[in-house]
This record gives sequence, C-alpha cells and structure tokens, in this order.
Amino acid sequence: MSYIAQVDAEDDALLHEVADAVGALMEFWGFKRVMGRVWTTLYLEGEPISAPQICERLDISAGAASMTLAELEHWGVVARSRRPGDRREYFEAETDIWKMVSRVLRERELMQIQRALDVFERARAAISSRKYDVVDAFRARRKLERIEKLADLARVGKSLLMGIVQQGKVDIGPLMKFARAGLSLGPGKKS
Repeated sequence: MSYIAQVDAEDDALLHEVADAVGALMEFWGFKRVMGRVWTTLYLEGEPISAPQICERLDISAGAASMTLAELEHWGVVARSRRPGDRREYFEAETDIWKMVSRVLRERELMQIQRALDVFERARAAISSRKYDVVDAFRARRKLERIEKLADLARVGKSLLMGIVQQGKVDIGPLMKFARAGLSLGPGKKS
C-alpha cells in the first residue's frame, strides 16, 4: 500500500470514528444512530454528495440511506439539491449546529413539557372538582400540592428551554428560586 493510500485509509477510519461518536450522541438524544452518522459524513464533507456516495462511505443500504436522509430533511438538518445536467440528487448538511439543536429543543422537548403541563392541569382540575370526605380531602390536597410541585418544575424547565431557544442564553433565576424554595420531589422528603 502506498503512503497516500495508507494516509487515506487512516483518515477514513478516523472519520468513521467521528461519525460513530456523533451517532452515539444522537442515539442518546433519542434519534437513530445512523442519522448522526449520515449527518456527520455530510457535515465533514463540506459539499453536497449523492446518496450512493453516502452508502459507500458508511456501508449502509440504499433503503437505509433514503429513509435516513428523509428523516434528516424533516428535521431541517440536511438539504437536497441537484446539479445542472445531472439526474442524481445531492445532499448537504446544515452547518449551523445551534440552529439544529434549538429546533429539536423547540419541536420535541418543549412540546413534551407542554404535554406534561396539560396533564397536570387536567388532573388538578379533576381532583379539585370532586367532593371528598374528611380523610380523602386531606389526601386530595396532598396530591394537589404534589401535582403543583411537578407543574412548577415543568414550568422552570420550560422557561429554561425557552431562554435557550429564543435567546441562546439562560436566566437561571427561576431555577435558583425553585432550589431555594426547598421544593423536594425525591423520596424520603416531607412536603
């Protein structure tokens, strides 16, 4: 093997490691590992490449590449293009990493927190509207207090995420207020 071929092979191996590392991070975040690997390959390339080239570099099937590229397009982290006189489609990675992260936070995490807040509100309203005897009224009040603590925590999380998404910075004041209030959610704590 020539020196150039050896260097190219070593570089390819390193790039695969980088793609695998990003794939593992993406998987940890709840996405498919292959999504991270494909995006990283495109990102590191720095110019549009075709789906067959992606398949070759990552040793994945055309079907896996097609589905993954469609998902990445859905998230706005890959763009599709064509070259004049060429029937093939080419793909290019979004390079603004903050734009990608903020979109995921906005469309996934914030939506999940809002769903939880909606459930907390429905539960609070249902429990509050019922008539209870003395013993059950005490238990219902305790449940309402704890639901409100969960809602407070969710609102703090929502506020932090909104700060990150909208301004790229976080005001930790609400978190500190929450911490100072001594609101415990853990076992073994009286509240």
